[in-house]
Amino acid sequence: MRQIVLDTETTGLDPRQGHRIIEVACIELVNRRLTGNHLHKYINPEREIDAEAQRVHGISLEFLADKPKFADIADEFLEFINGAQLIIHNAPFDLGFLNAELDRLGRVPVETLCQGVIDTLKDAKELHPGKRNNLDALCERYAIDNSGRTLHGALLDTELLAEVYLAMTRGQNSLMIDADDAPPVRLDADGKARQRKPLQVLRASAEEESEHARLLADIDKESKGQCLWLAQNAAAATAAGG
Repeated sequence: MRQIVLDTETTGLDPRQGHRIIEVACIELVNRRLTGNHLHKYINPEREIDAEAQRVHGISLEFLADKPKFADIADEFLEFINGAQLIIHNAPFDLGFLNAELDRLGRVPVETLCQGVIDTLKDAKELHPGKRNNLDALCERYAIDNSGRTLHGALLDTELLAEVYLAMTRGQNSLMIDADDAPPVRLDADGKARQRKPLQVLRASAEEESEHARLLADIDKESKGQCLWLAQNAAAATAAGG
């Protein structure tokens, strides 16, 4: 499956008030692995940037003065996301801005080109109700290094979001994690790949293993010997013994 992790930075909060996209970043996952393929563009918004928005992302109008307009990058952007499933944190925000830009150009909405949209903010709220679920909070919860995130930036945020998404959905899609796999690719601000430190593997303590065994025994008792986990463990032990 091809998935695109996507993020934007903007001149303000509401495209209905004429606010525009100033940065868009997309990174590619294929079968839940980062490929290193990405799209990253700064965009001249042709309007002022709200002071509060600039405090968040640190991107100035002066920096964007010689950058392409959205119309200049629209075809490349649409080609990159075409046919993929999108992964976005707070998807209605980014889709609202992207579709407003595309509407100005007479183009179809993003959703018509993609195989669905996953909103990781919505999913995080369902997994962790009543807790903070912004990107920084999720990085902390899933032990993802976000020390380089002093300001919001679309490229760094997509990379962090990809790791958050993989951590949140670990165990789905028959995912098998190999501890000897090479560490995932990470992108610098200039788009070049660098290696990250391998993920730390935390082993269960003896007390945790004992509590797990007690829980399985209770399940087996309540189900009258139908605990699948114990049955699978027994089958595996028999196979290993020849």
